[in-house]
Amino acid sequence: MAIPDFQSCMRPLLVMVEDGAVHNFNETVERVCVYLELTEDEIREKLPSGKQSYIKNRLAWARTYMNKAGLTQAPGRGLIQITPLGFIALKECPQRVDVRYLKQFPAFLEFHQVKSKSDDASNKAVSTATPEVSEKDPQERLDEAFEEIQSSLADELLDMVKQQTPDFLEGLVVQLLQAMGYGGWSESSGAATQYTADGGVDGLINEDPLGLDTIYLQAKRYSDSTVGRPDIQAFVGALEMKRARKGVFITTSQFSSEAKEYCQMIEKKVVLIDGKKLAELMVKYNLGVSTKQSYEVKSIDTDFFSE
Repeated sequence: MAIPDFQSCMRPLLVMVEDGAVHNFNETVERVCVYLELTEDEIREKLPSGKQSYIKNRLAWARTYMNKAGLTQAPGRGLIQITPLGFIALKECPQRVDVRYLKQFPAFLEFHQVKSKSDDASNKAVSTATPEVSEKDPQERLDEAFEEIQSSLADELLDMVKQQTPDFLEGLVVQLLQAMGYGGWSESSGAATQYTADGGVDGLINEDPLGLDTIYLQAKRYSDSTVGRPDIQAFVGALEMKRARKGVFITTSQFSSEAKEYCQMIEKKVVLIDGKKLAELMVKYNLGVSTKQSYEVKSIDTDFFSE
């Protein structure tokens, strides 16, 4: 089965603690996974941030929402216990406990209500409009919004790169490899080759001070043309002439399936980076971009409260 959304996690979480005892939340998460018959892959699947698994994140938000409504409580750090309202919810909701059910409780409504911008500005009444309830928890919505912003930025960044000269792209790929940590021993460890006589190579990165291990680079600024196998074969031939073992071929467009298959067949290590991946790496390693705004998502520091 698919990993349930955080609202669908509410009732299973209540079921796991319906004996009324105080339970360790992490152990309860494991029991819920068994109850839901999740596979190992589903249990391990992580959010885009990579910080936490989907199922633990969703169960944590299910607990938060039910705590706010008074269906569960936290008698101690990392603990969970059902309340009298939780027992009532199990009887009244034999199939599913969700946000619509929780909205009958004033404490939860105060926590969940949405204020309109105009009301915020005037500090007046809270909007009574009931928004459509998302199946995704706040963390997932935040992650998705971040991914959408990153994707849009990458598209815009790639368009900018395509508008530059071939010389610019050759210099860019050298900077990118250095930003990624290759040739990190020196700022001068990489360079673009002479444009008129590059011998099929557009740049190089010396991974060590003596140049004993060198990565050769090829860059193709295309708008729509696909880089095919002949282009990769020509690059491999240039590597052979330089007795090189490593190469990186970067394009602003894409590679054909034949080109990708060819790289899997040869002994030399040739990495292919298409336009989409190029833009993503530029964003990741802060090349051609700057931070516009940052948000800190904070959590409780349990060590602060330890005796």
